[in-house]
Amino acid sequence: MRIAVLIVSVLLAPLAVADIYRWVDPGGNVHFSAKPQPGAEPVEVRPQVIDRDDATRERQARTERFFEARREEQEAANVAASARQAQRERECQQLQNRLSRLSHGGRYFSADAKGERVYYSDEEIGAARRQLASRISQNCS
Repeated sequence: MRIAVLIVSVLLAPLAVADIYRWVDPGGNVHFSAKPQPGAEPVEVRPQVIDRDDATRERQARTERFFEARREEQEAANVAASARQAQRERECQQLQNRLSRLSHGGRYFSADAKGERVYYSDEEIGAARRQLASRISQNCS
């Protein structure tokens, strides 16, 4: 809205400083011109001021509040989407790191209820690699 007012002001500015002349030709016809003619008299042109009523101002304020709320919603949605994307990237990085560690070889184990090491078989490690690769292909781009 402010931009429209600015544009109209810029376009009407030359009219505000231009001189307008009124003259009558020999046939009795009234003419207006920016150039003075013989017998022309200057005419004062005042810009029209548009005064809005209360209902119009309220509609405009309601519209501005609506658009401001939409902008805030979109900004919040963008922030949430960025957070989700960052979380997804962290998870993908963790999955890739785990797959990389499994691919280096070595012996992998977990602790049982007694605290003793239980080593994974080659089949279990291969299954874990396939599962990680599958999750990476599904969730990471």
